[in-house]
Amino acid sequence: MENRVEALRKQRGLSQEAFARVIRVSRQTVSSIETGKYNPSLELAFAISDFFERPIEEIFIHERGAD
Repeated sequence: MENRVEALRKQRGLSQEAFARVIRVSRQTVSSIETGKYNPSLELAFAISDFFERPIEEIFIHERGAD
């Protein structure tokens, strides 16, 4: 699954550390989400969506048929 977390975070001028504090995860978790090594839980995806005030599907792009 691709995502736009890094681009949106940078638009807000936030470091990974600052963003991680806001959504209550570690900086490593933010890094792993941004690089696609970790897909967030639904609860965390909603927290990210709420923070950026965008629908989840605008942030996390699911490619059908790509497993």
